Amino acid sequence: MADIERTLIIVKPDGVQRGLVGEIVGRFEGRGLKIVALQMQHIDPETAERHYAEHKGKPFFDGLVSYITSSPSVVMIFEGPQAVAAARSTIGSTKPVEATPGTIRGDLGMMVGRNLVHGSDSTESAAREVGIFFGDTAGVSYERELDRWVLE
Repeated sequence: MADIERTLIIVKPDGVQRGLVGEIVGRFEGRGLKIVALQMQHIDPETAERHYAEHKGKPFFDGLVSYITSSPSVVMIFEGPQAVAAARSTIGSTKPVEATPGTIRGDLGMMVGRNLVHGSDSTESAAREVGIFFGDTAGVSYERELDRWVLE
């Protein structure tokens, strides 16, 4: 079996407010990724600033922090072979109007600032982001019977 990765996924406030959490989670599970941690949280400004630290000083930084802290989000860790790449292709382009139909953003999104979901962009980012939101208690290990039907 391929190397297993973990990736952080956040259903952002717009996804929660629009009642799309189940739809979004289902896209990742349908793809074959496994949930190993999931929690709803109202992200505080300090956590948001750590999460978006690479954008500090950019004109849109304050808007990112303000938006992600405006309402609850659902924060998750998914696991699977090439989980980062699989999740990113399931999510679609940052600009929803340019996202491929069949992706989360291509089917459900309209605006860059309301693009429903965050996914780690690399295994390094995933490790950093998982640490920010889950600390050392990063997920549950378990076997799924269906994995033998999904994974080689």
